[in-house]
Amino acid sequence: MKSPMPMVTLMKKFDVSHLLKVRKQTGLKFNMLMCWCIGKAASQVKEFYMLPENGKLFCYDRLAINVIVENCNGGISWCDIPFSENLQQFNHDYLEMTVKTAKECKNISLDDYMVIGTSAVVLTELDCIVNQYNGIFNNPFLAWGKYRKGLFKTTLPVSFQFHHVQMDGAQAACFLDELQKTIKNDTLR
Repeated sequence: MKSPMPMVTLMKKFDVSHLLKVRKQTGLKFNMLMCWCIGKAASQVKEFYMLPENGKLFCYDRLAINVIVENCNGGISWCDIPFSENLQQFNHDYLEMTVKTAKECKNISLDDYMVIGTSAVVLTELDCIVNQYNGIFNNPFLAWGKYRKGLFKTTLPVSFQFHHVQMDGAQAACFLDELQKTIKNDTLR
């Protein structure tokens, strides 16, 4: 708990071909689909419900996904979107909250949720993003750039940073495997 550098970062390349197919068939946003898949996979790993903070380990009942939003002033704001197993409900909340955040330039925070941070830097292809550890935010954090279209599949490198008190490499690896399964799931619609 008192390690000067307790954050661990793993990188994995995901096959996101199925998400692009779902996006094309449904009109749903790619970033929203990624966020829902992250929430769905995280909901299967009990360590995601815990947050190390102020020398204690807090346990939560619900998850939320934090999304960075370009606001109407040309800056960025963020909002926490409650995770719902129901993709349509999550999409509704995602659209409503990101639009509100963009228009009002006000952050939306959900205090009673364990929040998983995300950042999509889609203007460029990235191999890795490592967030700085500042001792304030101990939440797990996933970041990605532009996806890469190949001949037979489309891939997306994702960086996953987590606090080592929250989980070990085994739980992180289980989450990453579950995330890939969720992304490829044919029932995703």
